[in-house]
Parts: sequence; C-alpha cells; structure tokens
Amino acid sequence: MFEYEIATARRADLIREADAYRLAEEAKKARRVFSRSQNPEGSVRGHRARFTRAA
Repeated sequence: MFEYEIATARRADLIREADAYRLAEEAKKARRVFSRSQNPEGSVRGHRARFTRAA
C-alpha cells in the first residue's frame, strides 16, 4: 500500500511539473508573437555589412 501512495504522489508531481513546463512554453511563444507584431518588417540596420558596394 505504501508503494501505491508513493507512486500516486510521484504521478501528481509529474503532472504539476508538465503543466508548469507547458505554461512556460506558451508564455515564451506568446512573447515571441508579441515582439514580432510590434515591428513586423524588422530592422533595416545591420544588414549593410553583409553585402559589398556594387559601384
């Protein structure tokens, strides 16, 4: 009976841990979507170093 109670408690801990992980991933995803919506076209600066002058 003692092993069953330990297994039940462990299962509940794993479920709580999985829920916390899912919530954190959703928050990261929402943060990324929000930051992209603020400036949808992106930054123009910083790309000049990639290319050489044509003329």
